[in-house]
Parts: sequence; structure tokens; C-alpha cells
Amino acid sequence: MAQRPALDFIEVHSENFFADGGATLAVLEAGRAAYALSLHGVGLGLGSAAGLDAWHLERLHRLVQRVQPRWVSDHACFARVASGLHAGDLLPIPFNDESLALMVRHVQQVQERLGRPMLVENISAYVGWQGDTLAEPEFFNELCRRSGCGLLLDLNNLFVNARNDGLQEQQALQAARRWVDAIQPDRVAEIHLAGHSELPDLVVDDHGSRVCEPVWQLYEHSVRRLGPRPTLIEWDTAVPALQVLLDEAATAREWQHAQAPAEPEATC
Repeated sequence: MAQRPALDFIEVHSENFFADGGATLAVLEAGRAAYALSLHGVGLGLGSAAGLDAWHLERLHRLVQRVQPRWVSDHACFARVASGLHAGDLLPIPFNDESLALMVRHVQQVQERLGRPMLVENISAYVGWQGDTLAEPEFFNELCRRSGCGLLLDLNNLFVNARNDGLQEQQALQAARRWVDAIQPDRVAEIHLAGHSELPDLVVDDHGSRVCEPVWQLYEHSVRRLGPRPTLIEWDTAVPALQVLLDEAATAREWQHAQAPAEPEATC
């Protein structure tokens, strides 16, 4: 904060600021005074059949009222079970009509409480469900249409999922491009970029390295198809010097300038 780098917006995890006061909230309010703010949640569990946690939603509402962010987002996943236990992770949902109806109800419930539309993000999934009846882009198109929410498009997650489906890099890139081509452009409100780790038998979305070249190529394709979108560089583990993050954000801006004339937004 002391350096005040040239950023278009900052994004924080909502749950880190659910307290009514203290040092963390003071830092957030200082950040909000300097930059546009995005609240990105990891705990709502919008696809949980057990329903939404009323306490969690109320704390989110209070935070939104306090800091008035530009965007509020969470993930298309489940996290809570009938006993009330929270998995502490983003678990994949089935892509079928029943799951879609549940997601629509929960997204509408959140939006009604917050008094604003929210964004929903596609996740990286390491297991899947048998019997899916909807393609993932079709699921998100319908979710946005029925609920009025927007899409937070995570391009690294698309690439990681394709790699974990057994595809090599160029095949995975092509599969991710087809995913982007299938989505309704006007529903995409924000883009996430991140790095990942290649293990012997798994690709992990760990947000711990620079954006890889195939994901930059996917970003180029996405900007060409969708137009410029506010773009966040996620880096949560092995966090480097600030200048490395700023360089990644600058690269995103360069891709946007190269593909579209409109003024872009990119941050880290």
C-alpha cells in the first residue's frame, strides 16, 4: 500500500474480512480508498444441497454494505454437507438440470440478500461426476440467464482441467478455446489468470508461479472473442516480489491492447 502501484483494482477473499473491526479490516478500507475493490469468496458453497450458511451470507452482506465493492464473486462448487460441516475446499458439482436448478436458487438467494448481481467462477476439478447431462459452458450460460449473475472466467482452471483429462498442452489449449467459444460473451465480467504445477500424474492449480505460455495464448483468444475484461493475476503460494506480480499484470494489459482498442483493466 505504501508504494501505491498503478493497479486498476484489487481483489481479496471475502472471508478474511468478516470481523467487525481490527487491523485486517483497516487495511482493506485503506486499499478501497486507493483502488476499486472486488470481493472474491471461497466459502459460500453455492452448489451445496445442504443449502447456504445463513451466518456466512449475513457476514458477507455486512462486508458488502461496509466496503461497497465493484464486484462480489464466489465459485460454482459445493462445500457444505447435511451435518453442517464445511469441506474447506471447492468441490465439483454435477452438470445436470437438478444441480443447475439448485445453483440458480442459491445464486438468486445471495443476490437478493446483497441487493446486487454476483459473479460465479468455474473451478479446477480433480474428480468428476458420472452422468453429466450438460456441457460445462452450457451449464454456465443457463445459470447466468436464469439467475442474472455474471461469469468470472478462470482460464487457468480451464487449462488445468483439460490437462487432467489426459490432454497434452496443445490439445488442452484447443479444448479450453472451445470452452471459451461456447460461452455467452456478454456474461463474462472478469477473468482470472494464474500459474499451476505439473506433477507426474496431476496438474495442480496452486497459484504459485507465473502464467504459462499456453494460458497466455488462451487469454489472447479470449480477449479477441470477448473483448477486454477486468483481469486478475492470482498468486497465493510462494508469493514473489511485488514487481513480479506487476510484470504479470503488465503482460495482461499488453495482450489486451494488442487484441482490442478499448481501455483494459488488469491487476494482481
